[in-house]
Amino acid sequence: MAQKELMVNITILHSATAEGAVCLDGSPPAYHLDRGYGTGLRSWIITIDGGGWCSSISDCHNRSNSVLGSSTKMLPPQVRFSGILHNDLRINPDFYNWNRVRVRYCDGSSFTGDVDDVDPDTKLYYRGARIFRAIMNDLSRKGMQTAENAILSGTSAGGLATILNCDKFKSLLPDDARVKCVADAGFFINAKTISGTSDIQDEYKRVVTLHGSAKNLPPSCTSIMEPSLCFFPRNVVPYVQTLLFIINSQYDLWQVEDTNVSNILVPEYLDPQRVWKNCKVHISNCTLSQRIIIQDFGVEFLKAFLGLTPSFTRGYFITSCYSHGQIQSARYWFSANSPRLLNKEV
Repeated sequence: MAQKELMVNITILHSATAEGAVCLDGSPPAYHLDRGYGTGLRSWIITIDGGGWCSSISDCHNRSNSVLGSSTKMLPPQVRFSGILHNDLRINPDFYNWNRVRVRYCDGSSFTGDVDDVDPDTKLYYRGARIFRAIMNDLSRKGMQTAENAILSGTSAGGLATILNCDKFKSLLPDDARVKCVADAGFFINAKTISGTSDIQDEYKRVVTLHGSAKNLPPSCTSIMEPSLCFFPRNVVPYVQTLLFIINSQYDLWQVEDTNVSNILVPEYLDPQRVWKNCKVHISNCTLSQRIIIQDFGVEFLKAFLGLTPSFTRGYFITSCYSHGQIQSARYWFSANSPRLLNKEV
């Protein structure tokens, strides 16, 4: 029998505007909260939405007129809670009765930006770091300050935000709280495109510059390398002190060739004839040469982990699914044949 979908109302954090914590268009940030109960009353799981980044004034201006840049566009005012946010014991036995939060993503910098000045022409605000702090402080006032268990998670750009803000999240919680971070599909690698260009590195450099992100990236990383390189998890993860678990596919669909200008291996502008379109729909549609390119990318993805020193505070679950994001999806992580169930011993 199909499970009834859980729809959760939006909370617009109007008070955050007083501290300049606003979306790209100047509107207040927002999140959705479903209260915990019983044994989960003092346990919290916060997930951060994904949605890429904006790296130019024109990109951010376009974004400010969408759900990814303005809380005024977040309609309808309810969202579906699924996967690790579901409230059904049978679907989500670990967190069904926890305080479950979905943070809306409206800044375009994985919650790292903080520029005081407002663009005089476009009236754009780059205040992602302030948004993160304001929402976490508000959740603290609503009970998270007494949390016994707390998990910060996110998917895609939200997964990257989880890594970059993991230690900050822990610092906001009680010293005796059990705190972990889980990044889903957020381990973006510094790979070249099929034409040999470093598009993702250039993209991150523009993001960090435009949003003033450098001061909100881990100083242990920015002190030894160019700040935009500290947007890559491979360079940041060694300095994360909080318990961190990474879930990712080595054939991550967005990184390989999702239909987005700023993805990594096959950006849209390098596929004018759309020869990768069918391959994107399903891996079985890929030609032999396309499969070889994807397999080579998978090898390069795994090599990104080889440089990480062994650590008792980190864990990884790397799948071979041709997908992007799993833990909030009933299709992958919570399906009957999911990696979660097929690998119970992990």
